Amino acid sequence: MSPDTVLSDADQITAMQQVLATEADALREMSEGLGAPHLKALEMLFNVQGRVILTGVGKSGHIARKAAATFASTGTPAQFVHATEASHGDLGMISRSDLCIAISNSGETTELADLITYTRRFQIPLIAITRNADSSLGSQADVTLLLPQAPEACHIGIAPTTSTTATLALCDALAVALMQTRGFQKEDFHLFHPGGKLGAQLVRVNALMHKGDALPLIAPETSMRDGLLLITEKGFGIAGVVDADNRLVGIITDGDLRRNLDGLLDRRAIDVATKNPKSVTSGILASEALQVMNASKISALFVLDEAGHVQGLLHIHDCVRAGIV
Repeated sequence: MSPDTVLSDADQITAMQQVLATEADALREMSEGLGAPHLKALEMLFNVQGRVILTGVGKSGHIARKAAATFASTGTPAQFVHATEASHGDLGMISRSDLCIAISNSGETTELADLITYTRRFQIPLIAITRNADSSLGSQADVTLLLPQAPEACHIGIAPTTSTTATLALCDALAVALMQTRGFQKEDFHLFHPGGKLGAQLVRVNALMHKGDALPLIAPETSMRDGLLLITEKGFGIAGVVDADNRLVGIITDGDLRRNLDGLLDRRAIDVATKNPKSVTSGILASEALQVMNASKISALFVLDEAGHVQGLLHIHDCVRAGIV
């Protein structure tokens, strides 16, 4: 590269735009070409009894590794096997109940030869992702999913860019279509993502709420002298007013206390409480409850069952500690 070759800011933006446009065109072409082979591949993937084995070499190997992680995290057991390592013992990782997805842009990747032979010998289903249907890989596979005949996005047309983007997008499309076919829901996703931000966003209210003796609950006829002591003792800055059947009939907040300062200590809890307060059910996502708190500019919500009985209390600090934003 010549040290004198310097692009202007405008030329750099143009170069990036051209890459994105080239890859977007390829994805559009591939989308319009979906058909019977893709439906057959989905059927095979849905019916596999073992795992989905993804393999490739070089950049295709990187894409295969990511695709394996996507399949596994969305309800389809999957594993990456490096094609080179497969020839040196890792073929033993592939059982007759598995299915293989082999990725090669040219379809002539030498390192795939032993794995292709292995799948044919033991009648292990093989899906090829390649640009060349007549290649060694394409001609041997049970189903061949073709990549678009599109140029690589780099200015010299060599570096794997468009082809890897198209391959990754195709694997994502297969994985998501399988999710929908299996009826895979948020609850299932949380099983595979219990940690990190993704896991936090899928935590339900009943996993974070305070229960039992921790709840600041008082009867409607309770004097506010006792009510203030309860609010101070429990430390949530709020009290729930419940009837004899433990149904929530009101709440007392700092705002209610300020609005009723005149003669407060001589009042009853029900006289000070806000009626028909905001509440949530235990089965909803904590992130949804947080949205209710933010929209209403409140810091806590009582958690009720369908009949209005108090089950718990969720405070905004509980959501923050859990990493829910």
